[in-house]
Amino acid sequence: MAAEPEILDELRRLRSRVPHLTGALAASVDGLVIAQDTPGVEPEGMAALTAAALGVAVRLADATGQGEFRELLVRGAYGYVSTYAAGRTAVLTLLAQDGVSVGRLHLEGRRSGARIGEVVDSRPPAETPAKPARTPTARTRTARTPRTTNARTTTES
Repeated sequence: MAAEPEILDELRRLRSRVPHLTGALAASVDGLVIAQDTPGVEPEGMAALTAAALGVAVRLADATGQGEFRELLVRGAYGYVSTYAAGRTAVLTLLAQDGVSVGRLHLEGRRSGARIGEVVDSRPPAETPAKPARTPTARTRTARTPRTTNARTTTES
């Protein structure tokens, strides 16, 4: 997927507005890079990890009744990784040093995520190639044998 100039410009402006921001990546929710400004970090791997973390965060928010995913913040020994929703099909992931103002990071990350979401959501849907017609095949069933297990199902000894 080619990086869109508007999104790349937004990432660069974001890096200039937030001191201690070291990288910015826009990716699809399934882990494909849309645009990146991440010197020293492999963007495809970062996008894939973002998609994995996003899947867990979405499920956690849903399971706890907190509503739609908005953002995720991870603090490591040397800094932060923050991910923000960017429309319906994209996310913005930012890397920042430990000295960053987390409030500023959130403020600017949310704004940029909204701008990127507008750009991504305004694109026409990708053309999907027509699927070849499937010929139905006959299925046969085999008898199942009962499973036996030695695992305990209670905590009693």
